[in-house]
Amino acid sequence: MSSTIVDETLLKVAAALGEDDAMLLIDHLKQTTNETTDDAIANTTGIRLNLVRKILYKLYDHSLVSLRRTRDPKTGWFIFHWKLQPNQLEGFILSQKRRVLEKLSVRLDYEKNHDFYYCGNPECKKIPFGEAVELVFHCPTCEKSMSHCENKKIVETLSKKVEQVRNELGE
Repeated sequence: MSSTIVDETLLKVAAALGEDDAMLLIDHLKQTTNETTDDAIANTTGIRLNLVRKILYKLYDHSLVSLRRTRDPKTGWFIFHWKLQPNQLEGFILSQKRRVLEKLSVRLDYEKNHDFYYCGNPECKKIPFGEAVELVFHCPTCEKSMSHCENKKIVETLSKKVEQVRNELGE
């Protein structure tokens, strides 16, 4: 991956994990060649220290930053040293795609294996056949009569998305 693509992707990931503050934090970490502390990040960026730590731990959970802990000899308190790990970005993206694929597959199976009934009211949801029978084919929200709801387009769309993500993952 080129440096520009990595930078753009890192900022998108940061935005997804912590909005504007995370993007500022990532930008600061990109400019720092060595490790830096959460205090230094908070002082430089103007982001509150507790928010800096929260964002850093989210990034750490996804292996996008590394953490080294030392003890301050004067106070005995721990000092946390952080460093950006852009080389872990590809693994993060792959794991997120796998998670999306799993959710899409579950939804596709659900849509394929159920018949749905719907009253036609946009505020109401479609009901699987078993529930519709129990409700005597009357909507539990608006009391209107429900009729069969074709979900062929949803199945087609989900199938295309599942196939697209599988291709991206090389499956």
